[in-house]
Amino acid sequence: MIQPVYLVASGDLRLSANQTCWPAQEAMEKMVISSFAREGVKVVRAHPYDPVQKHGFISSQRMGMDVFASIPKDAPVIVAVAAWQYSYHLLAGLCDRRGPILTVTNWSGQWSGPVGLLNLNSCLTKMGVCFSTLWSENFDDDFFLTGLRQWIQTGLIVHSIDHVHDLNLVWLPEPERDLGTRLAQELRNRKAIMGIFDEGCMGMYNGIIEDELLNDCGIYKERLSQSALLAAMRIVTNAEAQAVRTWLDGRGMKFVTGTDEATELTDAQILEQMKMYIAAMRMADSFGCDLIGIQYQQGLKDMTPASDLAEGLFNNPERPPVFSATGTELYAGKALPHFNEVDEGAAVDALITNRVWTALDLDPSTTLHDIRWGRKYGNDFVWLFEISGAAPASHFVNGYAGAVSERQPPMYFPLGGGTLKGVSKPGEIVWSRVFVMEGQIHADLGRGTVVTLPEAELRERWDSTTPQWPMMNAILHGVSRDQMMARHKANHIQVVYAPDTATADKTLAVKAAMFAELGIRVHLCGEVEL
Repeated sequence: MIQPVYLVASGDLRLSANQTCWPAQEAMEKMVISSFAREGVKVVRAHPYDPVQKHGFISSQRMGMDVFASIPKDAPVIVAVAAWQYSYHLLAGLCDRRGPILTVTNWSGQWSGPVGLLNLNSCLTKMGVCFSTLWSENFDDDFFLTGLRQWIQTGLIVHSIDHVHDLNLVWLPEPERDLGTRLAQELRNRKAIMGIFDEGCMGMYNGIIEDELLNDCGIYKERLSQSALLAAMRIVTNAEAQAVRTWLDGRGMKFVTGTDEATELTDAQILEQMKMYIAAMRMADSFGCDLIGIQYQQGLKDMTPASDLAEGLFNNPERPPVFSATGTELYAGKALPHFNEVDEGAAVDALITNRVWTALDLDPSTTLHDIRWGRKYGNDFVWLFEISGAAPASHFVNGYAGAVSERQPPMYFPLGGGTLKGVSKPGEIVWSRVFVMEGQIHADLGRGTVVTLPEAELRERWDSTTPQWPMMNAILHGVSRDQMMARHKANHIQVVYAPDTATADKTLAVKAAMFAELGIRVHLCGEVEL
């Protein structure tokens, strides 16, 4: 291998996040560099620590371009990821490299290193960039060292993904295949509108699906402005917003409030979030949207409290009613699927899920989660899926009565706002991911079981990640940790419940058939009974 190997680290756009996460990043880099040194390979950091900014991350696309301009095209590059990072900071520098690329993360839930890695990997996959990837807790285990030596010797690491099987339609039972086909034809005949409040979020190039690919599926984009959403919020009355809060109070939802706007959740912040809920639904109705996504993280975060509480309400058929100016209830008795962080892969997934589960007269409440972390509990590897409050209360133990709203972390959400937090109830789930690879839309589908954990384990998991956010603890059937990390093409995973195992298998079959009829390439992951 050509030496030296150059190390780069992408960060957030938000200075507060970069400063907070830097110690974990620095500690991880030291372990990675030491691991290479023990193999006789010198690693050089391609950009220095900034004493003024107080972190050593690449913090913009321009900076990323400038850093890569100083790295020889044939030199090997390591991308070290210990925190959430904006992938587009690096894409211009990685897309035309001739040397081998290795992405690596610490196995920790603290600052979302695995989440950032999966996003970067899926962005590179969409771009058609060849790369290798590794993950480790201490960077001294056999899995990591075997992969490291393989990359040093050959420039490529090959992971086992033999849990993935391309769908053969003959595997699907005829009734499920016919229903999925019919639902797909209905979607193509009466096309759907995806309302997007400012496309592209948090560096997620993988979260954008090109129009021509979507249009073939019968899905079209309505590009909406977050500034228009803010304007629409201003004409929602306090009485209308308070009615939503009263509805939630009546269902037993708890709000952990205080008086310090900078660090605590206040009643005024909650009222603004309720105005966003009403305004976004009215805008969705006025444009005829079948689903919507709010970017929030950039722009709106400096103007209004978090969108996540509204998002979780949208994703549930049981939610506070919203009325038009003429008094008509909007989307009455229905969920308005919302795709967090305008992730369009999650959008397609949520729309198809909604159509399938509704056709089968099942609760269509669905959400994406970050694939945050996981560890063994007993004999099973139990994943921790977590998102910033957008999960529907119907996923929680005791529904709204088991939900609590806590202030979003100031590091990410300067103007606060509450979450929709709870522990996901035990039960059977179908998980999935829609993504772009080789210029086509693909979908991975699998099965899982959400499990109940003791209170002490739950508390440890929340304390190891983000304690304000909702959490799902799940076992994925027939998919190991390393297989999931090697294959999954997103930082997000879509989940939806089914009443029992047989129903879960049936819904997965219908969903697979609908995807296939729409021209989406379907892959079954792990143990799936059809």
